[in-house]
Amino acid sequence: MTFLEATLFVIAIYIALVLVRVILGPTIWDRLLGLNAISAKIIMSIIILSLITNQPYLLDVALVYALLGFIGTVLIARFVEKKETSHD
Repeated sequence: MTFLEATLFVIAIYIALVLVRVILGPTIWDRLLGLNAISAKIIMSIIILSLITNQPYLLDVALVYALLGFIGTVLIARFVEKKETSHD
C-alpha cells in the first residue's frame, strides 16, 4: 500500500466520523457544517485518486464538484436562515 492509498483510507475514516456528526448533530447548522466537511474530503479524495491513476481530467471534476458544493452550501444556509427568521 502506497502513501496515497493510505491517505485515501484515512480520508474515508474521517468521512465516516463526520457522517456520525451529520446524523447526530443537534442543530441544522451542525449538519450543514458536517456535509460541507464531507464535501471537502470527497474533493481531496478525487484529487488523490487523480494522482494515483495519473488521470489529470479528474482535477477538473474536483474543481466542478468544489464549486457546486460551495454554491449548494450557501443556498442551503440562506434557506435555513430565512426559515429560522420567519418563525421568530
